Amino acid sequence: MPTRTIGETTRGVNGPWYALNMSERPPERVIIRGVKPELECGRFPIKRVVGETVAVEADIFADGHEAIEGVVRYRHEDDEPWTEIAMELLGNDRWSAEFPVEKLGHYIYTITGWIDPFQTWYKDFLKRVAANQDVTVDLQIGAELLKAASERAMGADAQKLHHAARHLRIEDVDDRLAALASSYADRSRASHYRELRVAVDPVRARFSTWYEMFPRSCGTFKDCERIIPEVAEMGFDVLYFPPIHPIGHTHRKGKNNAREAAPGEPGSPWAIGSQQGGHKAVHPELGTLDDFRRFVAAAKSRGIDVALDLAYQCSPDHPYVRQHPEWFRWRPDGTVQYAENPPKKYEDIYPFEFESPHWRSLWEELKSIVEFWIEQGVRIFRVDNPHTKPFDFWEWMIRDLKKKNPDLILLSEAFTRPNIMYRLAKLGFTQSYTYFTWRNTKNEIIEYFTELTQTEVAEFFRPNLWPNTPDILHEYLQRGGRPAFMVRLVLAATLGANYGIYGPAYELCENVPRETESEEYLNSEKYEIKQGNVYDPSSLRAFISRVNAIRRENPALQSNEHLHFHPINNDQIVCYSKRTRDKRNVILTIVNLDSVWTQSGFVELPVDDLGIDVRHPYRMVDLLTGARFTWQGPRNYVELRPYEVAAHILRKE
Repeated sequence: MPTRTIGETTRGVNGPWYALNMSERPPERVIIRGVKPELECGRFPIKRVVGETVAVEADIFADGHEAIEGVVRYRHEDDEPWTEIAMELLGNDRWSAEFPVEKLGHYIYTITGWIDPFQTWYKDFLKRVAANQDVTVDLQIGAELLKAASERAMGADAQKLHHAARHLRIEDVDDRLAALASSYADRSRASHYRELRVAVDPVRARFSTWYEMFPRSCGTFKDCERIIPEVAEMGFDVLYFPPIHPIGHTHRKGKNNAREAAPGEPGSPWAIGSQQGGHKAVHPELGTLDDFRRFVAAAKSRGIDVALDLAYQCSPDHPYVRQHPEWFRWRPDGTVQYAENPPKKYEDIYPFEFESPHWRSLWEELKSIVEFWIEQGVRIFRVDNPHTKPFDFWEWMIRDLKKKNPDLILLSEAFTRPNIMYRLAKLGFTQSYTYFTWRNTKNEIIEYFTELTQTEVAEFFRPNLWPNTPDILHEYLQRGGRPAFMVRLVLAATLGANYGIYGPAYELCENVPRETESEEYLNSEKYEIKQGNVYDPSSLRAFISRVNAIRRENPALQSNEHLHFHPINNDQIVCYSKRTRDKRNVILTIVNLDSVWTQSGFVELPVDDLGIDVRHPYRMVDLLTGARFTWQGPRNYVELRPYEVAAHILRKE
């Protein structure tokens, strides 16, 4: 055990700890511990969006039997004065309070607890009066406490307390007087918890519906403007483009990721940079920067935000390679180290060397890329492979960018180990890709989403669920046909408040892999221009539009706060509900995970939580089909046929 000199001060949870030094003021008696929410002793902020609240809990106690009071103190980082919310005792020394967050940026909050002599006196006084004891001396003690409180008070309150102290009688002592005196309690020996933070983002950080498309497959930015109304009508509010920059020619990849491109093949958009420019330029075949700005404005007029891909890597032809060779890793043979994941080689991409001696200038330049696109009207970025760049870089850049642009949203595309995914979220990424794509069985879904929504993870990690991406065509979609696409869409759209699809490929149920046991698409749009008929009668466009309309019409689906799974006696069917805090909007989703066979079972509902009166039958309407079912009590039968509709999204009439 380390030694400590008499009088040495150390910093602990409740402030300074004083060793046996009788010259110091007496130590604090109130203990504050077990605070929630709190991430890693306050190292990272929790997350909320504008208009939400923060419910704070803590164990607050002291030695002895005196009455304790506690408050949550909070303020926006740009404000100086603190606001206080009185905490309520839940029982067994557990206290709680809740405060709202109403502005973008960071809020600061803490807890203060103290012993309240007047409340202690008041409770004992009432007991003595009830026992018909002589309280003459007690009234004198109470008067002294009131006099002390009057000296701390101001204005009319000071006068009331002073008058009560001079003329205190049994009949004058009541709850109102006790509350007034307690509001001016002596806090000189109060205990103060460490300051904690809340990062407050725009509402779209909590609820968004993403549509990914390659603009070059549509033509130019001007051509893309024509599809904005269609994207809006389908119910998407974020339109995400893969990189829109010039593409390199050196080692350009061909169709199906062939090592060499044939003449005229466009290459991968992620091989950024050519003689025509780099990360701050647009591919000339798409148009000009003015065209792009017009596109962003046109999308905004329809309630759609444009999201761009932020990929920190270069083609060998990028101007950075020539102008700043110090930003790259050079091999002994005098060539730049290209990206690779042995045995895979990506000769068309050069990663940056973040640990270069010139890292400061590199970091500043990379931040300036985001600032450039912010100036063009972009506020949402999908960040490619952030787990391959230093944590410190992201924390530094995001903190600086959000100080100037608190409405910024950054989606982390980090399909990596949980610790790394969660660390990136704590460092400031607004939303995160998840393992949803690979969670397909009932147990996998329940276990994973319980972790995401009902543990500490929910305080900092906002999942964005994607059934497919240009990089990922899961085996479930490859083998399940059209019903599988419907199943995964309903799961993504109702399990998560944020979800997205890689557009035309999903609408058209494209499910052919490049080869057996591959998750790559055959004839992937990453390497060629593709134009599918989204108006084909077999397209899922109408189904997707209906699901998105249900999300917009039901606030319960716009948050992950109250997701609960319910028993059903069939491992091929998953059942869960979401509700608003006031229980006015409750959505029950039941999904057949078997994309081939009809499945049935009896679902068991917590009727009290869902506001169901078991004494009477009730009607459930399927928001997908309009069908109505009469149910009775907590246990009811369901049957789902995958080639009709593989899911119910139910709301009680």
